[in-house]
Amino acid sequence: MGALLLGGCRAPQKTAPAGSPAAATPSPSAAAATRTPAPAPTSEPLAALVNGEGLPLALYQAELSRYQAARAALALPDEPADVAARRVLDELIGQYLLAQAARAQGFLPDDAALDAWVQQMRTDRGADWNAWLQANAYTEETLRADLSRQMAAAWMRDQVIAAVPETMLQVHARQILLYNSEEAQAVYAQLQDGADFATLAAQYDPVALGDLGWFPQGYLPFPQVEMAAFALDPGEYSPIIQTELGYHIVQVIERDEQRPLTTEARLSLQERALQNWLQTQRQQSQIEILAP
Repeated sequence: MGALLLGGCRAPQKTAPAGSPAAATPSPSAAAATRTPAPAPTSEPLAALVNGEGLPLALYQAELSRYQAARAALALPDEPADVAARRVLDELIGQYLLAQAARAQGFLPDDAALDAWVQQMRTDRGADWNAWLQANAYTEETLRADLSRQMAAAWMRDQVIAAVPETMLQVHARQILLYNSEEAQAVYAQLQDGADFATLAAQYDPVALGDLGWFPQGYLPFPQVEMAAFALDPGEYSPIIQTELGYHIVQVIERDEQRPLTTEARLSLQERALQNWLQTQRQQSQIEILAP
C-alpha cells in the first residue's frame, strides 16, 4: 500500500533552498487552504477525481491487486471484496491529498533520488525485475509515478506528524472500574463517606491497582474518562462515568504541564493528528468517486 502509515516508507527527498516555500515547516491548516491547480483533462478511465486531479482506474485496480496479493501472502483472513476496494481507494485518495498539499507547499521530488531508488530496486531484483513489475501490475513508468507520489505524500505526512510536540500537559491517574451500575453507586457512596480511593482501587484491580499511568489529552480510548481526568486537580475524583466498557471512577494523582511524551503516546497522537488532517482535507476537497 501507500505511504500513509506512520511507519511507512521514507523516500529520498529534495531539500528546498532557504527562502523557498518548502524551506519552512508548513502549517497543516495552511496546506488545507491551498489547492494545487488541476491538471489538464484526460480521456484515461478514472477511479476518482481528487480536486480535479484524475486518479487513474488502472492505478486503482493495480493497487487493489497488490493489496489482495499481500493479504494472501500473509495468510490474513478473507476480506469482503467491497471492503477491500473501499479501503484501497480511500488509501489512494488520502495519498493524493497529501501529495497535493506537499506540492502546494513547494515540495518537488528529487529526480536524481527517484532515479536512484528505481535503480536500487532493479538491482535488488536482478534478472527477476521484469517479472516483478508484471507480478505487481507495474510498468517502469507507472512505478516511477507511484514512487514520486509516495515521496510527496511522505513529505507532507512528516510535516503533519512533526507538529505533535514532544512534551505537553499530562495527568497521572487511577481508576476504579466496575461492571454494573448498582456496584458503582455503592463504591461511590463509600468514597463520599471517606473511604480511601487507592485502597478501593487495589481491591477491584489487585494487579495494576487501577493505575492508568501518565497520559496526555487525546490518548485514552474513552474520551469521556479522559475529559473527566483533565478537569480534576490532584487528589480529586470524578463522578461515575459510564462507557461501553463499564462504570469508571477516576482519581488524578499528579499533574505535569510539560511532561515528555512516551514514544507510544507520541506515536498515537501523531497517528490521530494525521487522521484528523486527512478528515479535514476530505471535507474541504472536491472528491468524486467514479469507480464502480
